[in-house]
Amino acid sequence: MNILLTGCAGFIGSHTLDRLLAEGHQVIGVDNFDPFYSRSLKQANLGKHLDAEAHEGRFELIEGDLADPATYTKIRFMAEGMFGEAGFDAIIHLAAKAGVRPSIQDPVGYQRANVVATQNLLEFAREAGVQQFVFASSSSVYGISPNVPWHEDDVVLRPISPYASSKVSCELLGHVYSHLYGIRFLGLRFFTVYGPRQRPDLAINKFVSRIEAGEPIPVFGDGSTRRDYTFVMDIVDGVMAALNYTDSTYEVINLGNNRTVSLSEMIATIESVLGKQAQIDRQPEQPGDVPQTWADVAKAGRLLNYHPTTSFRDGIQAFVDWWRGKEATGLF
Repeated sequence: MNILLTGCAGFIGSHTLDRLLAEGHQVIGVDNFDPFYSRSLKQANLGKHLDAEAHEGRFELIEGDLADPATYTKIRFMAEGMFGEAGFDAIIHLAAKAGVRPSIQDPVGYQRANVVATQNLLEFAREAGVQQFVFASSSSVYGISPNVPWHEDDVVLRPISPYASSKVSCELLGHVYSHLYGIRFLGLRFFTVYGPRQRPDLAINKFVSRIEAGEPIPVFGDGSTRRDYTFVMDIVDGVMAALNYTDSTYEVINLGNNRTVSLSEMIATIESVLGKQAQIDRQPEQPGDVPQTWADVAKAGRLLNYHPTTSFRDGIQAFVDWWRGKEATGLF
């Protein structure tokens, strides 16, 4: 297949790129290398794919802002050169301005990077005749809903951050384009993804780094908050299944692990894997944080044959192995 992959240099995007190329697809990737975290880390995520000989002309990278119409001129030009008249078979839209807490400080920026960019990309899909659109949504759309585990037919969403509301808006835009233009839109609600290449601002990455260095870790609240941690390769399995899904034209689907882990349990698991004890710096709860996330993944199992298999401890071990390798290279 000929794929347009956005956010290709990011955490989930780079793993998805690895899988797409390993399975023989041709990919044009777009990333704006947002300075939210180090460009060098994103370039390391892309690794060998930056070498034209390694991917044999099946991957091209465009650095561009999806909220800027000029980026689509670059995409069209690149697609014509790679695919000719065939065009794109599908779009996998993983690019977004991430983070719940930062979105409270910059709601307008999040609206532009997430909603305006998605609107532009859907319009591009319409004009280019792309029929398959896989979108990275988020568990944050459920907000403070007490009806756990969360399932997709919950019609009352209660987002409590600009980031979360931007994802709800994008899902609704997808419904409009699916209804009006027949674009198959699959909104995948990711639940707390972790694993190798995780962003440095996220808790597991931050905690591993500080515990290894003997520094205190900031713990917001009493440690009872719970998250449905999902290993990145399980998420990629779900994305790839969605790429080939054809049974309906619009779906929102949870991709989680269907098991919650408390903050205290997460810290204890990291301590066990590292063989070191954490120093706790207790902080008040943060605005925009929700007390728990918990995915009902029955729909994903039914529609996508999605069955996450990675235990939390095994996922933490994989992250630590990767982190120690990257630390040795001086990237941190």
